Amino acid sequence: MAHYLAELYTPKPAWLDLSETERQEFFTGIGSAVPALSALGVEALALGKVDQTKRHATPQTFFAIWRCPDDAALDALVSGIAQSGWHDYFDTINAGGEATDLAGHFTQLSEAARNREH
Repeated sequence: MAHYLAELYTPKPAWLDLSETERQEFFTGIGSAVPALSALGVEALALGKVDQTKRHATPQTFFAIWRCPDDAALDALVSGIAQSGWHDYFDTINAGGEATDLAGHFTQLSEAARNREH
């Protein structure tokens, strides 16, 4: 099964204080790492701004959804993001792991309740 990473992030003051030129230089560095991640099978599925009008919206400003073919690629993605200096500029929450289908997820949820009972 594929592995996924869901990122939620908000700019820190350090990001807001950068000049436009400094931000573009940072983007160039990020862009230079994309081919290596693509070679591992990492795909950016969706990136965007969080719609705060939706029910139960997260307080973070932006989101990214990534698909990876395996756990090693997911680890490479998370490590690459950290090495890029991303976390110097963005408060980030990650949720990542192996995907399952709806029935499999219901089993995971049931197991969580059973584990609590014991």
